[in-house]
Amino acid sequence: MPPVDRLKPTRGRSSESSCSLMEFMREFPDDDACLEWLWRTRFSPDGETTHCPKCNQDRTFRRYATAQRRQSWTCIACGHHVHPTAGTIFHKSSTSLHLWFYAMYLITSTRCGISAKHLERELGVHYKPAWRIFNKIRNQLMLEDTAPLSGEVEMDETFVGGKPRETDRRRARERGWNMQTAYWERKAVVFAAVERSGRIKASVVPNSRASTIEPKAREYVLPGSMVFTDEYKVYERLGKKGYTHRRSTMPPASTWTGTCIRRPSTGSLACSSRVSVVLITPCRTSGFRAT
Repeated sequence: MPPVDRLKPTRGRSSESSCSLMEFMREFPDDDACLEWLWRTRFSPDGETTHCPKCNQDRTFRRYATAQRRQSWTCIACGHHVHPTAGTIFHKSSTSLHLWFYAMYLITSTRCGISAKHLERELGVHYKPAWRIFNKIRNQLMLEDTAPLSGEVEMDETFVGGKPRETDRRRARERGWNMQTAYWERKAVVFAAVERSGRIKASVVPNSRASTIEPKAREYVLPGSMVFTDEYKVYERLGKKGYTHRRSTMPPASTWTGTCIRRPSTGSLACSSRVSVVLITPCRTSGFRAT
């Protein structure tokens, strides 16, 4: 007998994902499974009993097949309907819940992010519903957590930008800059802080001076936390501001900060990361939980 059952594939120990595609399909095989998950998560953990606002007490609810294919559970005492999709991004959507859930899986499982056009190809829908799904998930579900980071936090800054083009070289010559000055002038500075096995916060900052980095670090991290940084002297001041400062043995920012930069002109995503942060615009970030 083979050591692995090929009819029941399992995720390898070296996999960094928290949920593989096969695990997702087993948990959510169809639209009814997705609706059942919403019902149990939002209203009834046992799948039957929940509070009825009309009876003002806990009642047993049943789901009945109707000609309208209503996505609701009905109170057996008064007939009150509870809709699990009401008040969510799925409300009044004609798109299958299975496609919604699969879209969320695709968006959250990729390191480099995906576009609405990619969702269109994967879901087999037109571009308009694909864009709406993508927009709802990104702007309503993936909102930045405003609570500061705590515990063991790593932070660093990095410079993001490609190699200078011929137009950049021409502009540098016209302004009398040397190429080294022009090279750093066109790069964006990204500051990021990440909890170990936790949340991430990142933003574009004007520069990497102490007057910019220190307030941003205090904004992102709760005082009393243990902060791990590189040898940049700006971070040494945090040890005198209520933080426990340690020099980290992690690689440089360019390899661990983990930013996915959204290019406004094309909408594509570029990534060099071990954890994912999406910078929607230079002034707006959306944090993801690291896995």
